[in-house]
Amino acid sequence: MVKSEDFRVNIRYLSRFVFAVLAVVLLSGHRAPAAEAPAAPAPVVFSKDIAPVLVKNCNACHGPREPKANFQVTSFQSLMKAGESGSASVTPGKPEDSELFNLISSTDKDSRIPKDGDALPTEQIALVKRWIAEGAKFDGPNPQAMLADIIPHTAQPDPPAAYRRPVPITAVAFSPGGEELAVSGYHEVSIWNVQNGALLRRIKNVAERVYGLNYSPDGKLLAVAGGMPGQSGEVKAFDPATGNLVKELGSSSDVIFRAVFNPAGTKLASAGADRTIRIFDVASQKQEKLIEDHADWVVGLAWSLDGKRLASASRDKTSKVFNAENGESVTTYSGHGDQVFGVAFSADGKHVFTSGMDKRIHAWTTDNGQKSATAPPFDREVLGLVAVGDKIIGCSADGTVRQFRGDGLAHFRTYTGNTDSVFAVAYHDGSKRVASGSFSGEIRIWNAEDGAIVTSFIAAPGYVAPHPAAAPAPVANAK
Repeated sequence: MVKSEDFRVNIRYLSRFVFAVLAVVLLSGHRAPAAEAPAAPAPVVFSKDIAPVLVKNCNACHGPREPKANFQVTSFQSLMKAGESGSASVTPGKPEDSELFNLISSTDKDSRIPKDGDALPTEQIALVKRWIAEGAKFDGPNPQAMLADIIPHTAQPDPPAAYRRPVPITAVAFSPGGEELAVSGYHEVSIWNVQNGALLRRIKNVAERVYGLNYSPDGKLLAVAGGMPGQSGEVKAFDPATGNLVKELGSSSDVIFRAVFNPAGTKLASAGADRTIRIFDVASQKQEKLIEDHADWVVGLAWSLDGKRLASASRDKTSKVFNAENGESVTTYSGHGDQVFGVAFSADGKHVFTSGMDKRIHAWTTDNGQKSATAPPFDREVLGLVAVGDKIIGCSADGTVRQFRGDGLAHFRTYTGNTDSVFAVAYHDGSKRVASGSFSGEIRIWNAEDGAIVTSFIAAPGYVAPHPAAAPAPVANAK
């Protein structure tokens, strides 16, 4: 048992020891460590944090064509300019004096932007406010660059492991050898055996919707064009044998509908909903030409066999021929009088074939745009078109694929069996195969020599069809 006197002695020595330690600390200039202050948040980065918000939510109303309130949000430079209100869009350091912040944070539905959508999430509004308060700094290489071009590239979500229902097929392409068929999917491109319809591979890291597929002449690259309407577009080139991403050849603030290699495989041209045609050098991935000659979406694109000219099809009711070297317009054809969807050159380059909303395929001369022939009409609009040799093949919303002959466009054969609108068609001359993709998600492949069906299948990996009586209707987005 410890005596009380001993306890008092121990306390006295302990007190002296503590005092001595404190004295050493104070005399040496050191203090007991204080609680650490919370770390300050990292500065807001325009290209990574702000540009994606603007592209997704503002481009539809404030894009390059007829922007509302005369206010564009297509580049950093345009963002910083005042619209028709005259108020400064962004006043660096002063969010409350910035029209952009006031409009996105307004509680008045009639004043708030986006006009026709939900209010921005609170965290995004706070991010914009903090970016302005921090000085509204720009971190990109060029203030005039499109916002979509400065956003850092990120991997796309994976496609579904197994589809619950088919998705509409919007693009198909034969490999140069003709043994494989590339097919559009949801965040993917699937590769199938042409002869038996077996699934061979799935290519990931692809935009939500794929609208254009094109193999390079040597088969080493597969160009994939797509995006999300009103938000983003991209062109990527993959190794079709491995699915590895090889090149990223352009991005846009709206979907890209076509990406096609020239016959030499050295250039790639793209076209999209931003009304532009862009030509890239494949090796360097650099954009060489920007053509802005259409007044609406450019949905079709084709190279002449000599690689010297490009032909386009547009929703502005015209088709045009351009000099691929300098981007200058050569000819404009307005004979459809309605939207034009498909375009292809004749083998000799003297004629262009186009198809569209008027339910017909037209042939017209390359140099002067004079109509030379019109094919017998389909029952509905002609959505796609290919021309190889003397074969001109179109696909239609009436569910048919029809083949015509030469510049005179005489009807030769109708390929049947589709039960829904046919959005995409391809032809391989070596194997004499015709392939189509429809809204129902079905791929049909025929022998062009006799019109017989080779194979058909639903191009939705892992999909198991229910009993026919309970089969669900296809949807545009299947997760």
